[in-house]
Amino acid sequence: MSIIFGPAGLGKVSEAVSNLQEYKKKGLRACEIAFTYGIYIKEGKDDKEIKEIRTFVEDNKFKLSIHAPYFINLNSAEKIKIEESKKRILDCCKIGELLGAYIVVFHAGFYGKIDKEKSYENIKKAILEIREEIKKNKWKIKIAPETMGKINVFGTIDEIKKLRKETGCEMCVDFAHLYARSVGKMSYEEMYKELSEFDELHCHFSGIVFGDKGEKNHKITDSEEIKKLLSVLPKNKEIVIINESPYPVEDSVKSLKIFEKL
Repeated sequence: MSIIFGPAGLGKVSEAVSNLQEYKKKGLRACEIAFTYGIYIKEGKDDKEIKEIRTFVEDNKFKLSIHAPYFINLNSAEKIKIEESKKRILDCCKIGELLGAYIVVFHAGFYGKIDKEKSYENIKKAILEIREEIKKNKWKIKIAPETMGKINVFGTIDEIKKLRKETGCEMCVDFAHLYARSVGKMSYEEMYKELSEFDELHCHFSGIVFGDKGEKNHKITDSEEIKKLLSVLPKNKEIVIINESPYPVEDSVKSLKIFEKL
């Protein structure tokens, strides 16, 4: 049990295994595949590469995760958009199962004109339906709604924790998003206090730019911010930290080196 680090981004299918090998050489033990603009690894077309990726993941006990497409809203006023969103998550689960990924992260939805309580119930219902499909298919992969950085988007730490408890899904805790959503007021100590009951965490972290409405964009991860976060996280739990900065590999290595010195 420990904190392990890895970048967001696996690169082209043809370069996937060599990139994973390179990450391993650098001491990284995790990676998140960015399907954010679509699932670019295809069953049938990329079967050889899929098998090679899975073999690497299994042989090296590598924590492979997937970030589902951005085009997801489980709280849409239009039923067809909810169904399309569920399908995108399930499509990620299907290919993720083949790749040996352990979790699919997704942005759950927007409040829009729907109040927060009803938004929660709509998203909860959709997640329960997705989990039922995962169970039917006998997949081991987990799904994880993410804490979000903009104040008008579903995904407070309380909402995501409640979903985990009431649906059995996992959760993705983005510390940078929580910092931005609180407009810099929430400390890492306060964040982890909310999470201390959990033995395993899948997390994101990077530098972040924010305004009065929360997150604007990610930036390079400052060493002092890395130290602040890592100093409050326990070393006796399994915590995966995926870096989403513009330089995710470099910042993941930087985080690992800081962690080793603590």
